[in-house]
Amino acid sequence: MKRTITTVAAGLACLCMYAGEDLPAPQIINIAARNTVSLDGVWKSIVDPYENGYYDYRLKPLKDGSSYFADKDFDADRTKLYEYNFNTDRDILVPGDWNTQRPQLYYYEGTVWYRKIFRYSPSPDKRTFIYFGAANYETVVGLNGRKIGKHTGGYTPFNFEITGQVRKGDNSLVVKVDNKRRPEGVPTVNSDWWNYGGITRSVEIVEVPMTFIRDYFLQLKKGSSNVAAGWVRLDGEQAEQSVTVEIPELGIAHKVRTDAQGYAAFEFRIRPELWSPENPRLYDVKITSETDSVSDRIGFRTISTKGTDILLNGKKIYCRGVSIHEEKPYGLGGRAWSEEHARTLLGWAKEMGCNFVRLAHYPHNENMVRVAEEMGLMVWSEIPVYWTIHWDDPDTYANAEAQLVDMVTRDKNRANVVVWSVANETPHGPSRLKFLSSLIARTREMDPTRLVSAAMEKDYISGTKVTVKDDLADVVDLISFNQYIGWYDGSPEKCDRMEWTFDIKKPVFITEFGGGAVYGRHGDAGERFTEEYMEDLYRRSIEMFKRIPGLAGTTPWVLKDFRSPRRQIVGIQDDYNRKGLISDQGGRKKAFYVMKEWYEEIKAEEELRTE
Repeated sequence: MKRTITTVAAGLACLCMYAGEDLPAPQIINIAARNTVSLDGVWKSIVDPYENGYYDYRLKPLKDGSSYFADKDFDADRTKLYEYNFNTDRDILVPGDWNTQRPQLYYYEGTVWYRKIFRYSPSPDKRTFIYFGAANYETVVGLNGRKIGKHTGGYTPFNFEITGQVRKGDNSLVVKVDNKRRPEGVPTVNSDWWNYGGITRSVEIVEVPMTFIRDYFLQLKKGSSNVAAGWVRLDGEQAEQSVTVEIPELGIAHKVRTDAQGYAAFEFRIRPELWSPENPRLYDVKITSETDSVSDRIGFRTISTKGTDILLNGKKIYCRGVSIHEEKPYGLGGRAWSEEHARTLLGWAKEMGCNFVRLAHYPHNENMVRVAEEMGLMVWSEIPVYWTIHWDDPDTYANAEAQLVDMVTRDKNRANVVVWSVANETPHGPSRLKFLSSLIARTREMDPTRLVSAAMEKDYISGTKVTVKDDLADVVDLISFNQYIGWYDGSPEKCDRMEWTFDIKKPVFITEFGGGAVYGRHGDAGERFTEEYMEDLYRRSIEMFKRIPGLAGTTPWVLKDFRSPRRQIVGIQDDYNRKGLISDQGGRKKAFYVMKEWYEEIKAEEELRTE
């Protein structure tokens, strides 16, 4: 009995370590390798556009006992006045967005309350966390009538410690999710994708030892193909421990000791088969402390640049890519989240001949990254600093950096992630340059092993001469940019006359190009939104690209049609951006085969060079 009291007290002490203004606990990585209980499935929900469950009629926050977090059992006493009741309200699926689950919520932006009753039996010698893969956009979480924390950002994971608060038997988890667009938000109020609201990724209870392995990093040391380097971070009172990093297939069993903060760096020699698109080799890795053990599958590769070349494992590579939005491959659309969704979307990219995918314009779910790694697809991963945001607002910067940190934290051990991106199509100016340069510096501080860039925009020198004039080009590793010559900029024949030049000797990467077409809509090549127009544009674009010096990669926009309220032509767009090479129902447009043919040609040329 004495031991039970001691360990629970220790758990509560650990909970206090994270005490602050409703902040989540530091992210626990590799949730799939933990002891978890899924809370996915049917939840109850209440649509609350006026936020009556959170504020009183004077717009003052309600106390927990008066808010919807209380989750009172009004059915037990029918004499009491009540104006909400989770028991009698509508079901909603988690993971999932509310827009595609109920026709009435198609355009809805605001608050929806979620509630899940779950049974649990906490272990007296374990710590317990509640983990969300993502919820869009502002999430406030309550457990058993008490608010426990808040998270801002729609595309990154977060977790709260509930040790000492989760109880044996039934527990009430109530979550307020608000997807209202905010001028100071990241992204801001204007974007070209659907603002899907809801708990869009899995929710899990995670049980770990009192002192556990919260985070670790293991990759090849920058500039080396035979030295692995990294670190491990323990979380708990027993911070100083012996830790072993094992890679059985390579005969590695490296020991290190953590310091008083639970941290230890390590470095050891290694001779692995290197991960590549042709050979996506992954190794079983086990990290064991005195109190915990975690297993992972990790690949090893080098990524660098030399002049205008991108080098994978020291060899020049062309990134045959495509941009992808996190939207389900079929049906009514909605946020993609499952391994099945990932395999379908990434399978289409492989069918087109891709070795690279740009996961735009925000961090995608972990299944997308891990399945891409297994399938041999390099990844460009991005945060939603999109178009224009409040560059001079310190809170906006803190939000952007927090999303960057969450993205890098979750995926830094994935060999296929080769580019971290901090922005897309942002306007020039000193405030923006300072903002993005700070994000880039933070990225390199966290992970010096990968390339860092952003999707910039083209500039004209003259009527037919094009370049990129952006001070950010001095800071990033790639001259990466979006261009839509032939769609927003003239007609396709304009591509024939363009001459490209760059002052900086870095790899050139075209992160977006293309145009729209409705699958099955045919006509003259000069008629917009026909497959023939799109096909002609892609053919002329490819011929233009062949004249671009230092071109090292392309990710056309976009793999498949996706929902966007900006696209309003009835009978053509119908709330869909139609630039997909594949339709929203999986039909391959003519331009898909143009890209496939070109990528096969590039691949054949690379194979000839290596013979």
